[in-house]
Amino acid sequence: MKMTVMNVRRRLIPLVAAAGALSALSACSTDSAAAGDTGKFDVVASFYPMAFLAEQIGGDQVHVTSLTEPGQEPHDLEISAKQTAQLQESDAVLYLKNLQPSVDDAVNQSEIKTKIDASSLTSLEKHGNEVGGHAAEHDDDAHGEEAGGEDPHIWLDPVKYAEVAKGVGTAFEKADPDHAATYKANTAALVKKLDALNTKFENGLKNTDTKVFITTHAAFGYLAERYGLTEEAINGLDPESEPSADRVKDLERMAKADGVTTVFYETLVSDKTAKTIASDAGLKTDVLDPIEGITAKSRGKDYFSVQEANLKALQGALGAK
Repeated sequence: MKMTVMNVRRRLIPLVAAAGALSALSACSTDSAAAGDTGKFDVVASFYPMAFLAEQIGGDQVHVTSLTEPGQEPHDLEISAKQTAQLQESDAVLYLKNLQPSVDDAVNQSEIKTKIDASSLTSLEKHGNEVGGHAAEHDDDAHGEEAGGEDPHIWLDPVKYAEVAKGVGTAFEKADPDHAATYKANTAALVKKLDALNTKFENGLKNTDTKVFITTHAAFGYLAERYGLTEEAINGLDPESEPSADRVKDLERMAKADGVTTVFYETLVSDKTAKTIASDAGLKTDVLDPIEGITAKSRGKDYFSVQEANLKALQGALGAK
């Protein structure tokens, strides 16, 4: 079952000017005017987690452009004609299939030789409103886990993200063999950092008062499963949808039974629903960032620093010892 729910999330909002649509994300991607003919291995990435991988693995040998602007909700992206043309001129595209339908369409229609689908480099699972299972006994039979689709949020699990990094590194080596040694070394260094981050999460969440957390967006299912937690999502895989009255009642009852203290929300979507539920249930609110883009509101300047902020937030909410 493909995540067709993403197809209905395209809000009717004006797009940013096409000239600024390809954003510079690092020192190796300072020229956003063109995706090709830069004298380097030109990589177009669909959104921040993919761009970060390309930059870390490619280093000085690559020029990376992102199709998604910082602060733009990636699911809402509609590619412009200019971006489609720039995509065609690149050496490689790195994307996550079924997350951004307009990107999938553009990639399918392009003649780029190197198409790297991150979802093919690790295993995907189907996730609904509840992932982890620790709170299942508190749900009514009629209002348990809701139907979901294949969850694309693999980058929030450091182990899965490392698996993707290895695959991307191998693809870069094959596509640009002259710099294969650089890509191999950079990939190994990145995987080592991700392994260390995994260890921090394991140790930091091993002993907690509760294993259950509530979040507006079901983006943290892989993370929850990795570290023995239960994610209870208000809106499931679609952060824009409104929860049913039954779902809200389930969450309030479960929060009381499991000692939940906090309702998490994310930076790129309205916090109104989270704050309403938290207020009604006497809970606090805090940010748990799905790292779909880095903005001035992010609690860090890159993937690693925001993930460490997420760990700190979870430790506080779960009562880590």
